[in-house]
Amino acid sequence: MKIEQIYTGCLAQGAYYIESNGEAAIIDPLREVQPYLDRAEEDGATIKYVLETHFHADFVSGHLDLAKKTGATIVFGPNAKTGFDAHIATDGEVLKLGNLTIKVLHTPGHTMESTCYLLLDENG
Repeated sequence: MKIEQIYTGCLAQGAYYIESNGEAAIIDPLREVQPYLDRAEEDGATIKYVLETHFHADFVSGHLDLAKKTGATIVFGPNAKTGFDAHIATDGEVLKLGNLTIKVLHTPGHTMESTCYLLLDENG
């Protein structure tokens, strides 16, 4: 399992790269997606999910480009309404990523679709 924060100081924005057993997920990707593609290639991994914690008004997300280039599923939390293909997860829904489990936790407040992702290893 690998977890890496990819932090962009000029925007004070942190994206995350998670990899397990050849599958990867990117949380809140920046517009420039090449660093995520490079990391996945280095690990011999396939990007399976692009997870968004909420709709971002403060930067342009790379979710659409990343999904187009990799075939990954874009995931938003409950209440999200998109004009593009995305999986709208339910509260408590479980996503599998290699040997990991990602549990969707609906946390409205910042925005109504705000979501946290609880990462569980094979031991729970």
